[in-house]
Order: sequence, then structure tokens, then C-alpha cells
Amino acid sequence: MSVADPTLEFERALFHDGATLVIGCDEVGRGAIAGPVAVGLGAFFADVDGIPVGLRDSKLLSEPRREALHPEVLAWSPFSAVGLADNAEVDGLGIIAGLGLAALRGLEALCEAGVSVETAVVVLDGSHDWLTPALDGWPAASRPRVVTRVKADRDCATVAAASVLAKVHRDRLMIEADAVHPGYEWVSNKGYASASHYAAIGRMGSSALHRWSWLKQPALF
Repeated sequence: MSVADPTLEFERALFHDGATLVIGCDEVGRGAIAGPVAVGLGAFFADVDGIPVGLRDSKLLSEPRREALHPEVLAWSPFSAVGLADNAEVDGLGIIAGLGLAALRGLEALCEAGVSVETAVVVLDGSHDWLTPALDGWPAASRPRVVTRVKADRDCATVAAASVLAKVHRDRLMIEADAVHPGYEWVSNKGYASASHYAAIGRMGSSALHRWSWLKQPALF
């Protein structure tokens, strides 16, 4: 069954209802046992158009295709950011708070780039709004409005773009980390659970980049 191209239909409805800025938001690495969680953010104004050809939710794209699309997505979304929360923060805070922390860092990066995020509507993939609680520490006037949409990463072009940005950024980090902590096959598994990944942990112990509380044995490094 073919998957339809994402569109700007939902985003245009938000603009029609008065939004001046829409930020697509998606996370990558929620279920990994090593490495950070990454949250991609792409900010778009009402004149957004020209969706990159072949854009999809990053999970529906091969690694070479994501890499090829990445510069096109950056060009289409010049106001974008990827926020990270590392494995120790995920261990200490829990994954939901870790996602919120990563998103806040991404939003702060957009602010530093001159984006007025307080005027934005953030489109968050899924049905669970994990972002609004993370914004509680911000002044009320500075907080963007958050809307959730199931399958937004599949259907909404801004969220699909955010997913590609987050996935490519995190994958590159895990490939780089594989050279520092070899043997876990992070080039191929990107820190996600697999039989060979667990077998490597059994042989070598866990590394400084593993989410230790997610493993069945203590950290050994």
C-alpha cells in the first residue's frame, strides 16, 4: 500500500484560523537504549510552499534517502533546530521529561535565531502533549500554543520535515559515537535494541552512552 505525500493542509488551516507561525515538531530516539533523544523543530510562516519532493516521515525513508533529503529540508526550513537530551538526562528525568528538555533546547535555539516562538502554534506528532508541561517554567506570554495530531509525521509536511532533521542529526551522532565506543554496532542499529546490541553489552558491559536504567545489568565502563 502506497503512502500519500504529506501536505500543508493542516498547517494552512492553522494559518487560516489566525496562526502567524507554525512549528512542526517530532522526536527520534524515544525507544533507544543508548544515545540521546532528539527533537526536531521546523518553523514556517504563512507563505510556506514548495514541499521537497519525496518528503516523508523519516521512518518511511531509507538512510540514503534521508541523507539526500536533509539539505533540501534545511533549505526549505531555514529556521529549524534539533534539541537533545543525553542518556544520563533520560535516565535521571525519565523519557517524557527528557523529550520536554530536548524540545525546550530546540525552541531556545529558534529564539536565539530570532524566531518569535511565543507567537507560534507547535504541531506535535501523536496524541500525547508532552511539550506543554515542559513549558511550565517559561513565562506564560512566552509559551507557544501546542496542538497534537495523530500521524502528523505522516500527514503534515512541517512535522515530516522535523522528523527528517531529528533523525539525520541523531543518526550522525550515533555513527560518530561508534568510533569512540566500538563494538555495539551503532552504525547500523543507531543505539536501538537488537539481539546483537544486547549481545555486545553482555560481552563488554554498557558504555558511557547507554541508558543504564533501561538495561538489566549495572553500568560497566
